[in-house]
Amino acid sequence: MFSPQRQAEILRIVRAQQTCTITDLAGIFTVSDETIRRDIKPLIADGVLLKVHGGVMLPERLDEPPFQRRMQENLAAKQVIAARVGELVRDGDSLMLDGGTTCVHIAQALSAHARLTVITNSAEIARTLAPRNGNRVFIAGGEVRGDDVTSFGASTLAFMRQFHVRYAIVSVTAIDAQGRFMDAQPDDVSYSLAAFAQAERRVVAADHAKFGHTALVHAFGPDAPDLLITDEAPSPALAQVFAAAELEVSAGAPALAEVDGPARAAD
Repeated sequence: MFSPQRQAEILRIVRAQQTCTITDLAGIFTVSDETIRRDIKPLIADGVLLKVHGGVMLPERLDEPPFQRRMQENLAAKQVIAARVGELVRDGDSLMLDGGTTCVHIAQALSAHARLTVITNSAEIARTLAPRNGNRVFIAGGEVRGDDVTSFGASTLAFMRQFHVRYAIVSVTAIDAQGRFMDAQPDDVSYSLAAFAQAERRVVAADHAKFGHTALVHAFGPDAPDLLITDEAPSPALAQVFAAAELEVSAGAPALAEVDGPARAAD
């Protein structure tokens, strides 16, 4: 297929799906990521497509709330992580989840589980899990952030300290080369640390695009969590840092899980 034909087909696919990653498009056409980037460059220059981190989307999607756009970023990677968490958590378990997009995908993957006890600061996670299969869901009160409809602040943290759970599962914005976990918001760090303090097992859910990057707030070091669940293995250097901190890393899709889309997705 020649480049103009591929460009026309790329436009058709993105119009149908609203957004698409470079990796997904390369897989569809059986070409390299670099070939796709060359194909979409003039489409972006003409304003037909909008470049986002790791992919493209239609320009009219700019008026969507940022949280909804983030739900679609790294979609396949987040689904891989969510499937692995779904394998880890058993019926009847208790857990805390934060309000990040990765944890929202995790909540969706837990929809078939039964008798869960879930403590969260996310209205979206509460909506997903509360009506199902005898679950009990406790949602923390406090000031509500407009973007993702999560609560934060002193009253949120005080509410969480009532509970003891099997798992605290949190997301992060970045993991730097020294294995430090980082977030964009101080309130998100406070929530993660409070959740860790109430849990038997501390879990971070983060896709591979977070590796080697930094963010505004240092959350905790590699010795704080017990388990990192990700879609791709970290680099050998970062893996060595995690091993020295005795942090277990679980990477890739569960063998029996069916995850929509490819296991790898760019951010």
